[in-house]
Amino acid sequence: MVAQYEEIRRQRVEENRKRMEALNLPQLSHALRKSPSPKPSPLKQVKSRTTQKELVEVRRSSRVANMPTPVYKEVSVDTGKMPRIRRAYNKHRDYSNRVYASDEDREEAFERAEKLLEDLGSEFPAFTKPMLQSHVSGGFWLGLPVHFCRKNLPKQDGVITLIDEDGDEYSTIYLPRKTGLSGGWKGFAVAHDLADGDALVFQLIKRTAFKVYIIRVNSPPEGTTA
Repeated sequence: MVAQYEEIRRQRVEENRKRMEALNLPQLSHALRKSPSPKPSPLKQVKSRTTQKELVEVRRSSRVANMPTPVYKEVSVDTGKMPRIRRAYNKHRDYSNRVYASDEDREEAFERAEKLLEDLGSEFPAFTKPMLQSHVSGGFWLGLPVHFCRKNLPKQDGVITLIDEDGDEYSTIYLPRKTGLSGGWKGFAVAHDLADGDALVFQLIKRTAFKVYIIRVNSPPEGTTA
């Protein structure tokens, strides 16, 4: 039984040898063993970084060089005893002394201004403007009628001159995008002591010049005695 197994094993080994010779595998294996091994691709040598620690002397000011080194330690601070810092805030201006015109007086001044506007005729474009507190104090900004500005005034920022009844001239900055007078209007308002309720008539005598007539609130009409 053992002899039969050995014979079968010998036959299989012989068959495998013949198959390998037929495929020429022994010669290929022998050639591979003799061929030089491929050189590895050159790799960039990476230098390892070495950190050197050195002890250096901390430079100190000559003024404190001979003084002992300060020792810092944590201390508790009672914030309740620390003084509060007062911050300066812009206080609102005191307008308590403002005088506001009554509706009746305001309407009367406006009606008189409208009467003056009619008397001036239509030779020059004109309009009336009742004064409010924002026109004569605080902001000092004077908005003009939008339709009047678009029809008669320049389309770009520029200077418009205000001429009072005495012929004195005041330069103001006109802003067409906001249809109003900015810089210079305050000077005119303060110089003429304009008040809430006054009514003004603006007559455009030139492209960039207004003749301004002032109707005072609570002032008696012309031709009457106070």
